[in-house]
This record gives sequence, C-alpha cells and structure tokens, in this order.
Amino acid sequence: MDQEMKESIMGALENVIDPELGIDIVNLGLVYDIDMDDAGKVDVTMTLTSLGCPLGPMIVDNIKRELAELPEVKDTEVNIVWNPPWSKDMMSRYAKIALGVR
Repeated sequence: MDQEMKESIMGALENVIDPELGIDIVNLGLVYDIDMDDAGKVDVTMTLTSLGCPLGPMIVDNIKRELAELPEVKDTEVNIVWNPPWSKDMMSRYAKIALGVR
C-alpha cells in the first residue's frame, strides 16, 4: 500500500468519532495499524478507550462505512486488540487540548 492510499484511509478514519469522547479515533490514538492487500481488503488494527466499551460495534460499523466511500477499498476487516493498552499518552496534541488533558 502506497503512502497516498494510507493517507486516504487515515483521512477517512478521522471521520469516525468516538461517541464517548467526541474526538476521532485517529487523534485519540486508537488506530494502531492499517494494511491493504491487492484485492482492496483493508485490515484496521485498533483498540478502544476501555475494555467494556459498549460502543465498539458502532465504531466498527462507522469505520466500515467511511472506508467503503473510498473506491479502492472493497472490504474492511477491523481487528480490536487490547495490547498495547490504550492510554491518554497516545492522543495527538489536538485531542489532548480538546479534552483538557495535560
């Protein structure tokens, strides 16, 4: 996957908002890895802010909907992992400022 495609995918993922925090999953640091095979299948490896997050399925649906907008993406698989565990240190400067985290 070239850099341009990676940026397109990350840009689409920035439209997926964590409903609890009101910030997108990219700036929250929830997206750990993305990969795309030659058939247009994208694998997103990510975590959630908390283990019992009831909004996980909704976030996954939103990811699939956003990536389906990209003509190159034929299918999306979202893998939710708990290692490494998410922490506020993974957030972008923008997210930290928006949430008042120092």
